Amino acid sequence: MDEPGIRGPLKIYRRLEGMPLGRWLFTRLICLRAPYFGSISPMFRHLEPGRAVVSMRKRRKVGNHIGTIHALAMGNLCELAAGLVMEASLPKGMRWIPRGMEIAYLARAETDVTATATLEHRRWSKAEDIPVDVRVEDSDGREVVRATITMYVSPGRRQA
Repeated sequence: MDEPGIRGPLKIYRRLEGMPLGRWLFTRLICLRAPYFGSISPMFRHLEPGRAVVSMRKRRKVGNHIGTIHALAMGNLCELAAGLVMEASLPKGMRWIPRGMEIAYLARAETDVTATATLEHRRWSKAEDIPVDVRVEDSDGREVVRATITMYVSPGRRQA
């Protein structure tokens, strides 16, 4: 039986996460729904209300001219993690859209990277701006990017 108020992506993730290739399939489904994110070939590692973890391998298509991961590829990774933590955290009847992003590039990303988006638990009932914090670390655990993505959250339109 489904939990009351649980949204689609979290429900799908929970069904797939324990299966062979389940996380890979979940990632592909998300990239079909939002194709731009497929450009970085992400991989979901964990999803729960308040927390999303997504990784990206260092490969040529996300690289820059100095041999590191391109800054905007990491920004894309941050937005993906933040969006999915919103999907996993909001109750049914609420919607969100990114309103802004503050991002700090702290160090060169010379290895694969992992983004962790976190969101404080709160009561969702009215329209408001919500900050989602995202931290990106390299394979050595060194923080390479820190971002705050402001999401505008509001009640969804009522279906007639």
